[in-house]
Amino acid sequence: MTPPRTQQIPVVVLAGFLGSGKTTLLNHLLRNRAGTRIGVIVNDFGSIEIDAMTVAGQVGSTVSLGNGCLCCAVDASELDTFLETLTRPSARLDLIVIEASGLAEPQELVRMLLGSENPHILYGGLVEVVDAAEFDGVRERHPEIDRHLAVADLVVLNKTDRVGEAEQERLRAAVAELSAPAAVISAVHGRIDPELLFDPALRPDGEEKTRQLTFEDLLREEAGHDHDDHAGHLHAAYESVDFTSDVPLDPRRFIAFLDSRPEGLYRIKGFADFGAGDRDNRYALHAVGRFLRFVPQPWARGEQRLTQLVLIGAGIDAEALRAGLTACRAEPGPETPDAETERAMWGVLRYVQQEPELEDVQQEPGPEDVREEAAAEA
Repeated sequence: MTPPRTQQIPVVVLAGFLGSGKTTLLNHLLRNRAGTRIGVIVNDFGSIEIDAMTVAGQVGSTVSLGNGCLCCAVDASELDTFLETLTRPSARLDLIVIEASGLAEPQELVRMLLGSENPHILYGGLVEVVDAAEFDGVRERHPEIDRHLAVADLVVLNKTDRVGEAEQERLRAAVAELSAPAAVISAVHGRIDPELLFDPALRPDGEEKTRQLTFEDLLREEAGHDHDDHAGHLHAAYESVDFTSDVPLDPRRFIAFLDSRPEGLYRIKGFADFGAGDRDNRYALHAVGRFLRFVPQPWARGEQRLTQLVLIGAGIDAEALRAGLTACRAEPGPETPDAETERAMWGVLRYVQQEPELEDVQQEPGPEDVREEAAAEA
């Protein structure tokens, strides 16, 4: 039986060229964190503003934002060192966001995360922010934006209030073609629903009832009610599909479904029951973009054995996704695994991270395409 694993902290890379609105989006996440403690790593030099809070221009500095969140300014070469610091239990963080400098190569940051030997982190996706009003000009000055979009897991087409409806549709089509199969969502002032990127942390009752006024509180007061995190327009940018089954999934069919998941499907989370494939464990599923990982977890005594999944994306066909998942349900079979059942589980086990043996840490080389590397790395 597989022992329970410690909770891994998702690490999201936030990228985009200068002026696209990365910091505005980051501030929005900090204002609307819903109790989630966020660690921010700013991959840049010099004076870096996060609204009213300015991080001193020293690489290696760490500043508390006063709301359970931390901000670091680091050189990319020191990324692993700071990830080690931020993933310590004493930091009590739920999410880490790396804000890449405006001229950084985001795929290099993704490679560093996928190649990291830190067992406490989990790749949370590459979010590329695009300035809708300046996209054509930026693309002319920086043709490498095509390469950045090609490895993105989620694209935020920001500042859409500055272009007309027809122009916005043209831009969405152009960006979607460059970034396929990533999800593309439109935004104004970087306001996206935080639940696209992370699940709100659940705190024990009373943990934060008595506290000082925080940086987050000041930002909320300054922003007023226009930035409420659950305003209806935030949810209009994406769709969420729930799927529950009391019939176990066929591992081969389910892996085939995951391998062929459609464009615009950004996240999949939940638990899968593979029945006779593994009677002892349910499999926690974490998928973002092309990245996929399963984590076997022992069934609790008396726990109802269900597959429960949530799929999140933009422009997705909810009924087609539910039909595809329904077709993954296994046919009635033996209660104990036979050789064929065990072979069918091999596809799932490819995406189970192996625990390192002390200093003997295995790192698989990945292909040139970062998306394929993300899938193969697991």
